[in-house]
Order: sequence, then structure tokens, then C-alpha cells
Amino acid sequence: MRRVLAVDDTRSMLGLLVECLEDGGHTVFAASDGREALAALDTHRPDIVITDLNMPNMTGLEFIEAARQRPEGRFVPMILLTTETAQELKDEARRIQASGWLCKPFDPDQILDLVDQLT
Repeated sequence: MRRVLAVDDTRSMLGLLVECLEDGGHTVFAASDGREALAALDTHRPDIVITDLNMPNMTGLEFIEAARQRPEGRFVPMILLTTETAQELKDEARRIQASGWLCKPFDPDQILDLVDQLT
């Protein structure tokens, strides 16, 4: 059982992600944007983070970049889950040390396998 931080501003998508992870036996903490996710990172110390890219207040890329500057987030695997496919966004994700990139809609088995592989 892993501690997973799930971040998405779309309530329905966040609900699906949380349900998938909980069904997989994980403890899930939810946040609706990058600012909430930074606070949750400090509070809950997750084993892995799965975050949306396009969110208000702080995007997934901004969140990962900020999280990597903190001791709590330096080595935590962080996966971007998004509808975006632009190569420049993927390049930026690599630059800020995102651990992976998955496209929505997600396959529950793929998400659970990734959590197992990266933690």
C-alpha cells in the first residue's frame, strides 16, 4: 500500500483517479491545484504524486518544479496525467524531472502498474 497524492482540478477526473488508486489498495490524498498539492506534499509525505498539467493557480509543471525544490519532494516520483501531447511540454517535464507522462483518459491497470514500478 502506497501513499498517493492525486492532483486534478476537474472534480470528476479526480474522483476517477482516487477511486482507481483506492481500489488498488492505496491511501490517497487529493488536491485540486498545484498550491493545494504543495501543502499536501508537506503534510502527507506521499510515496508518489500523479498530477494534471492544466490547472488554475499553479499548473502541474509549476507544481513539480516547486516540489523538487523542497526536501519533501526532491525524490518523490511525479507523473503528469494530461490530454496534452505537445513535445515542448514533454521536454519541459523532463527538464523539471517529472518521472512520467500519461495521457487521459487513463487505463486503471496502467496507473496501478506505474505506482508499483515507481515506488
